[in-house]
Amino acid sequence: MTPSSTSRSPNSARGDLFDPGCPTRRLLDRIGTKWTSMAVKVLAEASPEEVRFAELQRRMTGISQKMLSATLQGLTRDGLVARRVEATVPPRVHYRLTPLGRSLEEPLAALREWAEAHMAEVDRANRRGDEASAGSSPAVPPARAGSPPRPPR
Repeated sequence: MTPSSTSRSPNSARGDLFDPGCPTRRLLDRIGTKWTSMAVKVLAEASPEEVRFAELQRRMTGISQKMLSATLQGLTRDGLVARRVEATVPPRVHYRLTPLGRSLEEPLAALREWAEAHMAEVDRANRRGDEASAGSSPAVPPARAGSPPRPPR
């Protein structure tokens, strides 16, 4: 029996990751990014206080304003982050985790800890794979994506 063949009632609130149409996949795409993990960590450290946009950007080294904005919009839309705008010039925008967002911090923290503990192993495996690939070059160069195969000569 495959994981996708397990039966679920039509009213089940849980998803089925192995079902291509399951919204769980889309949610994992959104919460599984480095930027989401970093934003949740920064907001969790401040919880229950709010953090301003500029402070989030300062603490999340390497993130662009556009990417931070998109990340926060997604988290807000998903109900993980609350947004508050002060009517000042320019407006001050504050963010905080919702209870649902706080429930995400522990699993993301475990994933971050695993990544930090195993990064050297993963790097070594990547180097071994790269070295093995470099030593066994293909006899025929691969076709470019989207181009028709070349006819034989």
